Amino acid sequence: MRTFLMTCVRCAVLWLLLISAQAHAAETARLTVHVDRPGVKISPMLYGIFFEEINRAGDGGIYAEMIQNRSFEDDRGGNEARPARTPGWTLVKSSAAQAEMAIDAAQPICVQNPNSLRLEAKSVDGRVGVANEGFKGIAVQKGAQYLFSLYARSAAGFQGPLAVTIEDADGKVYASAKIEGLAAEWKKFDTTLTAVDTTAAGRLVIAVTSPATLWIDQVSLFPKETWNGRPNGLRRDLAEMLKAMKPAFVRFPGGCYVEGDRLPNAFRWKNSIGELVERPGHWNLWGYRSTDGLGYHEYLQMCEDLGAEPLFVCNCGMSHEQQGHQANGAVDVPELNEYLQDALDAIEYANGPADSKWGSLRAKAGHPASFHLKYMEIGNENSGPTYDQHYPLFYKAIKAKYPYMHLVANCMTKPGPVEINDEHYYSSPGFFMGRANQYDKYDRDAQKVYVGEYAVTQECGKGNLRAAIGEAAFMTGMERNSDVVVMASYAPLFVNVGWRQWNPNAIQYDASRVCGTPSYYVQKMFSETRGDVLLDLDFDAPTMSAPARGGAIGVGTWATQAEFKDIKVTQGDKVLFKSDFAKGTKGWRIHQGKWQVKDGALQQTGPGEGVRALVGDRKWKNYTLSLKARKLGGAEGFLILFNVQNERAKSWWNIGGWGNHQHAVEMDGAGDDRVEGRIETGRWYDIRVEVQGSRVRCYLDGRLIHDINPATKAMFAVASRAASGDVILKVVNADAEAHAAQIDLSGLDGKVKSATATVLTSPNEDDENTLDEPTKVVPATCPVSAAAAFSHEFPAHSVTVLKVKMEK
Repeated sequence: MRTFLMTCVRCAVLWLLLISAQAHAAETARLTVHVDRPGVKISPMLYGIFFEEINRAGDGGIYAEMIQNRSFEDDRGGNEARPARTPGWTLVKSSAAQAEMAIDAAQPICVQNPNSLRLEAKSVDGRVGVANEGFKGIAVQKGAQYLFSLYARSAAGFQGPLAVTIEDADGKVYASAKIEGLAAEWKKFDTTLTAVDTTAAGRLVIAVTSPATLWIDQVSLFPKETWNGRPNGLRRDLAEMLKAMKPAFVRFPGGCYVEGDRLPNAFRWKNSIGELVERPGHWNLWGYRSTDGLGYHEYLQMCEDLGAEPLFVCNCGMSHEQQGHQANGAVDVPELNEYLQDALDAIEYANGPADSKWGSLRAKAGHPASFHLKYMEIGNENSGPTYDQHYPLFYKAIKAKYPYMHLVANCMTKPGPVEINDEHYYSSPGFFMGRANQYDKYDRDAQKVYVGEYAVTQECGKGNLRAAIGEAAFMTGMERNSDVVVMASYAPLFVNVGWRQWNPNAIQYDASRVCGTPSYYVQKMFSETRGDVLLDLDFDAPTMSAPARGGAIGVGTWATQAEFKDIKVTQGDKVLFKSDFAKGTKGWRIHQGKWQVKDGALQQTGPGEGVRALVGDRKWKNYTLSLKARKLGGAEGFLILFNVQNERAKSWWNIGGWGNHQHAVEMDGAGDDRVEGRIETGRWYDIRVEVQGSRVRCYLDGRLIHDINPATKAMFAVASRAASGDVILKVVNADAEAHAAQIDLSGLDGKVKSATATVLTSPNEDDENTLDEPTKVVPATCPVSAAAAFSHEFPAHSVTVLKVKMEK
């Protein structure tokens, strides 16, 4: 009943918005869908999901373990030294009691997890124990059961009992149990806790009521009811959010997580299988330690349960530092065999016979049948000479043994061959709207494209409607070019709101609640209404006024070291800025990197990506930026920034980008104007950027490379037909004004039976969903009147899926 009422309320709100749209409709659009002119087939793999262990997406997120730092290995920061503190754990005692806790590595359970927690209660006033608040609160539901386990040993003949409770800060107990039988040797204990009430702010306490010395390790608390009832499984509400997206594939386990900040901290799948207590875990470059309880087997199991193809990202012998030398960034080619073998063995684990070396371990884990892994990506966001060396070695070795594998490359690597190329985009709503047509001109005979990561990361709040609209506009272009773009996945997927390291994300949650952002609902709407073939669409779309241009300037690098000099900004005969480095970098706003002034030039010698130094006034307009730049080393070329309105804005000329193979202007409304080009190391280049209104012209050594004057469309659309014969029309209205549209279903064979409109909109494009207000911006579906020709109103700031059912 509640679902029905909510649907009615949403439809009522939608109709109010439509009525308002009719009252204030601006320019009329015209869409002609040629139903009798089917085009290319839409890739069945087009809409998937990308999972990375970031923002506590796994530990503290979809992995249902409720205890933080269960094996007491956290805070090692990638080093093997003993932790100086114990994240997640606190000592519980009265002021009169004498007790202490400490990390102890004297007698480990196993070499993979050397640390345990020693609790020494010298005197007890009531109780002495240790508490764990999980990932900012342990949430339990009245009547639900929770599986508790730990390893323990004791000294001086102490056998127990241990009092195990889930309680709140005021001492109210929600569940309890006792454990007895401790001995001098490690022993595992299991019990079930049943909650007598509900709380989202609980903590687990393990306590003694008499003097004792004991050691504990691998402390675990799981809901008994995990998703699909899997042991060591997934949190049900988060997994259901994924299931509702109907993903065609899951890319895992990252992302930068695959690489690690250094190779010793990279994800190695062989360390993530087998008994939990024997999985060493590893330091995550996103700032916390991963248990790897959600390991390779569990990822494959998740894909199978979702009905999605697994896409495994293997480490190609490169870390996030990408410095091309073994100590930090990459292994040398002669030492690459270990990583090559890891990739081959990963395929055998997933697909090999149950009596093969690695397939037998899969069978031992309870899955004798193949996981049918067919897709593998070689590295993550790697590029440059080192990747150009490593990639073909992986490609040839994998194809030689497993020719059926579909392999994904990170960039337009020259050595090739490239079957599918992974392209990533993070920018503003205008950037994505400007690139809605970028794949229209791709070479149909070249490699296919996987847009592996994309999201609006500017002007987006924590995930607002404006961001979702920008992404939806871009998605119409990906779907319309599905013969080129065969796969796509929004990123990142998850964020625990108490551990936000990247913004925004599709799904946000805490210990007890979850909600989707508007971007989540756009992904869901597009995925669940996939047609089978594209339909020709003539779209006379209205335009909207271009955003104001102008702003500060800057210089930067991407995985490159470079220097810049003679930086000058002029407005006609007026000089707005002229570089003078006598006072070093004073006056420049530095964002990451290692900047210094040397020999009259501004140098950047760090390894980072998107490193930049800014200077100037946001009010600058209609100017010419000129400078000289020289590459000192690294993978790519230069970033020349202009029209900078805020510190995160990205209007730049990317010279020698994409592995030093292409130049392109990246700004709102620019579209995809990439041209072939590279930057030589050690050579000075003359660079000039002319900004006049919305027009931008870019010159390299006096030669015009780009001339861009973007006209921003207000609406975007794509049409398709399902196997059932239904016509699906996806329309995005990015304008602040509603637009009426005349829709013609040309060449229709048969009559229209019914039609529905699913609309995502809200009165304000800044609106977003929160855990306290989770349904502020959600889709509503209502019937509409449709025929071979009909009119429809598209509200301001909206994404609409029109589904027209045909009579059989």
